[in-house]
Amino acid sequence: MPSMPFSSAESTAAALPVGVSLRGWLDHLQQTQRLSVIRPGTHLRFGVAAIANRLDGNSASLFLQPGGHEIPVISGLLSDRQWMAEAMGVEPSQVLARFEQASLQPLAWQEADDAPCQQVVHHEVDLLSQLPIPTHNEHDSGAYITAGLLITRNPRTGVQNVSIHRLQVSGPNRLGALLLPRHALAYFQETERDNEDLEVAVVVGCDPLTLMASQAIVPIDHDELEIASALHGRPLPVVKCVTNRIRVPAEAEIVIEGRLLANAREEEGPFGEFPQYYGERAERHVIEVDAITHRQAPMFHTIVGGGLEHLLLGGIPREATMLAHLRRSFPSVRDVHLARGGVCRYHLYVQIDKRSEGEAKNVILGALGGHYDIKHVVVVDTDVDIHNPTEVEWAVATRFQADRDLVLIHESQGSKLDPSTRDGVGSKMGFDATVPMAAPPMRFKRIRVPGEAEVDLAAVSQLADDDWQQLFGQPRNG
Repeated sequence: MPSMPFSSAESTAAALPVGVSLRGWLDHLQQTQRLSVIRPGTHLRFGVAAIANRLDGNSASLFLQPGGHEIPVISGLLSDRQWMAEAMGVEPSQVLARFEQASLQPLAWQEADDAPCQQVVHHEVDLLSQLPIPTHNEHDSGAYITAGLLITRNPRTGVQNVSIHRLQVSGPNRLGALLLPRHALAYFQETERDNEDLEVAVVVGCDPLTLMASQAIVPIDHDELEIASALHGRPLPVVKCVTNRIRVPAEAEIVIEGRLLANAREEEGPFGEFPQYYGERAERHVIEVDAITHRQAPMFHTIVGGGLEHLLLGGIPREATMLAHLRRSFPSVRDVHLARGGVCRYHLYVQIDKRSEGEAKNVILGALGGHYDIKHVVVVDTDVDIHNPTEVEWAVATRFQADRDLVLIHESQGSKLDPSTRDGVGSKMGFDATVPMAAPPMRFKRIRVPGEAEVDLAAVSQLADDDWQQLFGQPRNG
């Protein structure tokens, strides 16, 4: 049976050791009734995704013998902000600060003597027969690796980059890859100019802290595995791939080794993406797989496109790095939040301790420049809870005037996965929903009932029964 939701009041974050492994994390989810075991035989085509989506946010899923495959599939490992806090060993209010600290103070990884991820090596590759790769959404063009950490290496400096990309299985040893204009693409463009392939590794099944670290927004040539080390509080054990120079987490479940092919493009897509739409079919980059290595009894992690794990895994690390980015220029910034309604990418709420007029508009401009995905920014005062969308909407409704408080920027780079853009080019907008500095004190004074928060409802009230009228001496149904 599906497990019940785990209350934040029951958090066992303090008991969870820092540096938890993937298998240790599954143990923790099981012990706190947040791991559902799915009976053998779930179809890899749509079946895994259907069940994982139904359980998403309540429990992780462990699929036994999916599609008759001996390797189990896991999903929904990080589908709640509270869970991410537990994986870090901190309270939810400390998640952004902890991630920001790790991003600013990375820790070098360390070569390992023992590499469980290389216990079994396949030089003859057939992806669909060797790995249980699901098909998620109705119009997806086929099976996709969705939780694979794509690790690339700067061809000049040797510094690595870690990111997650959708990878379509397009042949026994071939993957189609959507590379957006970030660091992996920059590395590849450098090797392609010399007609050379780029060495890559795709890591499937790693610990939750390394998963989160892969989504950090940091300058190019900052290795996200070093951020993972900092989150773990110790150097992350890594090992050199069997067929190339990439270093991968030694305790990973599965590693797919290969090369991004120079001057090669093939059809890829459509694929159900985080905006809840399909990424279109187009000519994409190609990875040729040279080897697969894995543990003796590995697990295959999949992230269902558009699900909570997909949204939050990208959203919360981005919040932390966006908070650090803004605070460098604006010390008045107190908190940031990438709203679920904006698919944890496009809508940013910023809370500031406003000190001067015009400051909120500068914050808007800084936020829009922090990452091309940011499309709409709302800046509010410290009395507004930016994690409550109703509060943010209230601030816009009562403190914003379009002729005075709107920032509009046309023809700017946005997300290529936003279907409303023109191949990623569109407009961005900011809302200054802060109280004007010169406003009279009572004009924007929020109403409040004294003592409301301190009322002990259990001590003063009870649910009414059928005889409620008799409580004050009235005849029943009188």
